[in-house]
Amino acid sequence: MAKKAEKAASNKTELKEDNDKINILTAEALAKEFKEHSVAEFFKKNMQMLGLYGKIRMLTTIVHEYVTNSLDACEEAGILPEIEVKIDELGPEYYLVTVKDNGPGLTKETIGKALGQLLAGTKFHRIIQMRGQQGIGASGCTMLSQMTTGKAIKVISGTGKGKAFACELAIDPKKNEPKIYNFKEVERDFRGLMVQARFKGVLYKESATGPLEYLRRTAIANPHAKIIFRSPKGEKIIFNRSTTYLPKIPKPMKPHPAGATVDDIITMAQATKAQKVSSFLKSEFDRMGDTAIENLQKLVNFDLNKDPKKLTWQEAETIINAFKQIKFIAPSTEGLIPIGEERIKKSLETIVQPEHVCTLTRPPKVYAGGYPFQVEIGIAYGGKAGILTQETEETQKSNANNAAAIDEQNQGAKVEIMRFANRAPLLFDAGNCAITKTVHDIDWKRYGVKDLENVPLTIFVNFISVHVPYTGAGKQAVADEDEIVEELRLAIMMCARKTSRYISAKRALIERKMKRDIFYRYIPEIADALSKITKKQKEHLINKLEWLVANKLKIDEKEEAKAVKKVDDEEGEDDEEAEEV
Repeated sequence: MAKKAEKAASNKTELKEDNDKINILTAEALAKEFKEHSVAEFFKKNMQMLGLYGKIRMLTTIVHEYVTNSLDACEEAGILPEIEVKIDELGPEYYLVTVKDNGPGLTKETIGKALGQLLAGTKFHRIIQMRGQQGIGASGCTMLSQMTTGKAIKVISGTGKGKAFACELAIDPKKNEPKIYNFKEVERDFRGLMVQARFKGVLYKESATGPLEYLRRTAIANPHAKIIFRSPKGEKIIFNRSTTYLPKIPKPMKPHPAGATVDDIITMAQATKAQKVSSFLKSEFDRMGDTAIENLQKLVNFDLNKDPKKLTWQEAETIINAFKQIKFIAPSTEGLIPIGEERIKKSLETIVQPEHVCTLTRPPKVYAGGYPFQVEIGIAYGGKAGILTQETEETQKSNANNAAAIDEQNQGAKVEIMRFANRAPLLFDAGNCAITKTVHDIDWKRYGVKDLENVPLTIFVNFISVHVPYTGAGKQAVADEDEIVEELRLAIMMCARKTSRYISAKRALIERKMKRDIFYRYIPEIADALSKITKKQKEHLINKLEWLVANKLKIDEKEEAKAVKKVDDEEGEDDEEAEEV
């Protein structure tokens, strides 16, 4: 027994020594394996983070990245956008995508960075309302093209004054640098930018998440843009602009103190050129005037004349707590450019063609980080609103005067939720988006909608901000920050209340028509019977009875109007209470 115990102890010691050797070797091996990687290499292995996965989704995302860049460039240059998108099928799951705009184009010095270097661009470092934010999308498409076909993209850029150039462009993933080939001057009067790229492993479908639907929604949210689309089938579809009003150029903005964090204060203080904390806060934050500084000094326990670079974490926390006690002016709206209620309405009427449209633009608010934002809502009901099948359209026509069909909300039509961020459509990741969640959290029965999933309703929601809190680099879902969700809820409720009035009025109108038709149907028979009893002329009795019916229905209209007003007043009070909360 003693020998067995001694042997077991010996084995245990040897095992421990072996493990120690393994650990030492592993640590040394790991040290040798440490390497730096470029951001291009990272995204090359994680293309799904850019939304570049799924055959249909990839093609739509490619169109999205190029079109949003074109729209941003045209608007910043003060040019009404005219964008051509062409998709050619080269083989099974193999397409050539060409996007051309009439914008300012790119220079020889910037074309490589714009289309061949990730995290390089004009957007990430500025707090400004733009469709793109990170400077990743277009370069990600360049990398996808060379990953799936081994080919560089082709580019032509020009100012329209005979100074155009063409080149081929690829990315060096190891260095995250552009590689430019076959650069040459082009003797032609070309204005704007044209990008042509090949992609394999993608698929074109005319579906709710395909390129055509993306461009349709882009046209709705950008009524000043003309978009021409040529499908792989050879079809040419034109979305004409419904207004020549060009959105104002957004201005870079400063963060609002109401949404600042302790880390924001510390990080910004280390980079500022200001010599005092007071001047640092006034120069780096929106709405920080002399009065705000005076109020702040009363609430903190240190001198605001100290060097901002010497601020401690505890002192920064004190500043943030003091910010919460100060009533700041609402954030500046100079950097936020909403579409506008009238333009949303006109655009929905032109493209969706509904029976009724209600639109609303909320005042600007602030969410965490000090970023101002606004919410725009449009609710379109009836007509071609919602997602309609041919069967549903036929049912709608046959039930046009049927109150029961109205009461059942035209079963068969599907609600359509159009999500936008800075006018750019969000077609994917709907279940993970604050917009979708908020729409479904609303008590729609209160607004005359018994079943939201089966109603001819298009709900348009545009979230605008200098910094959209996307849930991922694919930029397809808005994060459910508390302030954002509350604004979305209030906006949808207020717009839904106005829409409910139309639905109620339409239902009442159809019911009155049905009553009238029923009464009128039996008036001749009743008049005939009364004529025999009273010996009066039948025509005279018919006129009298028709007058009675018409008079009765007018009384009903007055009673309905009173009931609707009472409901509106109650809902208005509810909305005011919600605003106060």
